[in-house]
Amino acid sequence: MKFDTNKTALLIVDLQNDNLIKGGKFEDSGAVEHARKQNVVENIKAIAERAREVGIPVFHNHFVVEKGAKGIGNRAPIFRAIAETGSIVRGTWGAAPVEGVKPKEGDFVIEKSRMSAFNGTQLDSLLRGLGIETLIVTGVWTNMAVEHTCRDGADYGYNVVIATDGTSTISEEWQEAALNYAMNNLATKMTTAKIISNM
Repeated sequence: MKFDTNKTALLIVDLQNDNLIKGGKFEDSGAVEHARKQNVVENIKAIAERAREVGIPVFHNHFVVEKGAKGIGNRAPIFRAIAETGSIVRGTWGAAPVEGVKPKEGDFVIEKSRMSAFNGTQLDSLLRGLGIETLIVTGVWTNMAVEHTCRDGADYGYNVVIATDGTSTISEEWQEAALNYAMNNLATKMTTAKIISNM
């Protein structure tokens, strides 16, 4: 698959300190270790740098809550976990983008308070305004935010591509479950190297 740079965008989902950096609120979940194993930060950095070189727009989607996690609800276990850990609170180190993959001039930054990058955001409107047909999805968590986003992307009519080593979660078991079940029917699976070579 050769990407049409005029019709392709890169999306980086939830690449924030609390989610995958040592000292973050979810460090004990296994997320730090799995992100390191996947080399996810360096891989996403490489994809983003190449995307900018060839004129592919780069979107950063950050999950941000207000102090006390007001407004996200507590019925779903994931939202309870966010509230109980006090993670990804606006203005904190934990909510900040990971070093090395911070937004650069010309990038798009979108905030959300749900799993999918499409839910309650301007993402779809911006992509359509740019004439985007293919969306390359990277980030964390593969089996939650990334999968939700890929599902919605497919439903909205985009050709979704998921970076198999540009995504991470809490374990290889969860990673493989997301990639080898849902993604088979929703997205094209490609490695970082393959994505870059086809840009």
